[in-house]
Amino acid sequence: MGKPGVFNKALICDPPILKVMQSSGGGAAEHLLESEIGVHWKEEELINPPPKFIAQANMADPAIFERFGEENFPECFREYAELLSWDRYWHTTLDTSNPPFWKWFVGGKLNASYNCIDRHLAKHRNKAAIIWVPEQEEEPDQILTFQELYSRVNEFALVLSEVAGLKKGDRVTFHLPMNPSLPVSMLAAARLGIIHNEVFGGFSAKACAERMEDAKSKILVTCDGYYRNGQWIDKKADADLTVDEASKVGIKVEKVLVWRRYPGKYLSKAEMVAGRDYFVDELLKKMHGKRVYPIPMDSEDPLFLMYTSGSTGRPKGCQHRTGGYLAYAAGTSKYVQDIHPEDVYWCFADIGWITGHSYIVYGPLALGATTVMYEGVPMFPDPGRSWRIAERLGVNIFHTAPTTIRMLRKAAPNEPDKYNYHFKTMTTVGEPIEPEVWRWYYDVVGKGEACITDTWWQTETGGIMCSTLPALQSMKPGSAGSGMPGIYPIIYDENGNEIKKGERRAGNICIRNPWPGIMQTIWGDPERYVRQYYLKYCKNTSSKDWHDWPYFAGDGAVLAPDGYFRILGRVDDVIKVAGHRLGTKELENAALTTKEISEAAAVPLADELRGHVPLIFASLKPGATPSKEIEAEVVSNIAKELGPIAKPRAVYLVPDLPKTRSGKIMRRVLAAISNNEDYGDVTTLANPDVVETIRKTVREHSV
Repeated sequence: MGKPGVFNKALICDPPILKVMQSSGGGAAEHLLESEIGVHWKEEELINPPPKFIAQANMADPAIFERFGEENFPECFREYAELLSWDRYWHTTLDTSNPPFWKWFVGGKLNASYNCIDRHLAKHRNKAAIIWVPEQEEEPDQILTFQELYSRVNEFALVLSEVAGLKKGDRVTFHLPMNPSLPVSMLAAARLGIIHNEVFGGFSAKACAERMEDAKSKILVTCDGYYRNGQWIDKKADADLTVDEASKVGIKVEKVLVWRRYPGKYLSKAEMVAGRDYFVDELLKKMHGKRVYPIPMDSEDPLFLMYTSGSTGRPKGCQHRTGGYLAYAAGTSKYVQDIHPEDVYWCFADIGWITGHSYIVYGPLALGATTVMYEGVPMFPDPGRSWRIAERLGVNIFHTAPTTIRMLRKAAPNEPDKYNYHFKTMTTVGEPIEPEVWRWYYDVVGKGEACITDTWWQTETGGIMCSTLPALQSMKPGSAGSGMPGIYPIIYDENGNEIKKGERRAGNICIRNPWPGIMQTIWGDPERYVRQYYLKYCKNTSSKDWHDWPYFAGDGAVLAPDGYFRILGRVDDVIKVAGHRLGTKELENAALTTKEISEAAAVPLADELRGHVPLIFASLKPGATPSKEIEAEVVSNIAKELGPIAKPRAVYLVPDLPKTRSGKIMRRVLAAISNNEDYGDVTTLANPDVVETIRKTVREHSV
């Protein structure tokens, strides 16, 4: 079950008046629950889609809401599944016999790689499938037509099978940046039924090794390096550290396959290890022109693992199925982002996260569209780079996160005016977007002519859960819209009572029904899957009726009178930094590698550009004296353990951490102090006096 956390007021343009109310369960501090916080904000205006967009939209038929109504569930999702090519049609759309381990399109067989490549060759053989833009602006783009992608995927699939010895059901780990090698590797694995596990390229060697250990993966695919913010990053050196770290947790990495950014030219300073390390470009020469038949996969066969930080314990491997996931990614790509085969679509995300899996690779390619990949950061070498790319490539669909939008708005608010590009739709994803930032995105980036789809979903959901359908529903700044067709969201308070629209109270957003994109389980830990996502609001654990098993998302939300959801952020202890989810336990464990630290608590600090940055509060072991050196070592250790993205903004060394009488650290109090918010009644804490000491420490630190 989820832990109470903090709604961050900085996520909302008009900061609400937050009134912490005592729960009916008692007055102890641990019962000050975020689901009971009152929320007050002004309703934003509705903005209608332009007629020009409606005229060409994939979905302009309002009957979709009836077709996907509850009376037609689950058969309504045939509409998504029929966007794909099946080797064998399914006999049961939804099997609920073992809740909450739902099975979708049971009996069906298909291959994800075939659906993303082979089936498009007849019509789109010479059409661009992937356009890769290097960060170095003087370098030419790489354009992979569907035919070229087909060749590369086939050849690398043979490398995985014949050189790495992988077969259906094995796990392979990719620690790759935004380079064409990544989608090629993913689709090659999918072709053979090998379960791929991509670790975000910015994560540390240790973080990668932990995920390899959990997946029991013994093959690592990496590269020699890549460019980031103008700097060359030596990735092969990281790979060697990953191998060392993996050995410490009992995983012997058998082979390391190294893609070279420039084939034939090795730019890493790390030496290749004979018998273990292989250059992929050399191996591909031996596979030139060879083809491998895509294995028909059962709809329920796992396609990939995506590790996401949890509120407690180790990162969890979200296991996604082949049929339901691909159908849902394709359906939402077509109807929410309005992707047509002739579109040039750019999702400015990283494939190391679920957004990149669903909406750079699988969704757009399943529809036969052209998908753009960019290697670097939004503002290299200057704030006009994004708009130059959009203009030069004729991008007409743009997809990015509020972090990037805020960054570009702050750096050069009028820069988009200089470029002659035209978007028809623009998606925002990853965290709530402030209404004022939304308006800049609409007015300046979209030039007032594009529809914005402000989407809410999660790694676990596989695809978009709440959004407006752009041709059918009005946009509203800062609101995600209603539930997607076939998705039935509800908001519960902590006691399981429904919070209805217009009540102006926040609660826990849940989904009442299963859907095809939902993860199958947590890899290797089905009990944690049930406990974390379903037990909280389960009405009857013996029931096989899906109505009794609502999905607990762990996000707070409010339902407006018009039925639009405003998402308020996590209600557990996960910190989202620039769209990257960092578990507080991971941060705290990394802080504790500093020998002087006794206890640590990680909390989010609102940040104008990145949404949040971590802060660390730590108490010292007896005999240790606070110092700048210890603070610096904590920062260094966290970056070393988790990667630079996890670096805390500040480390506060305090005499103790605020705790309940049962010993729970009250991160809510620490977050409120850090963000200059009212931290409420702390008199019931076991150590209430320490709160004022911490407040003074934070205030003095920031002076």
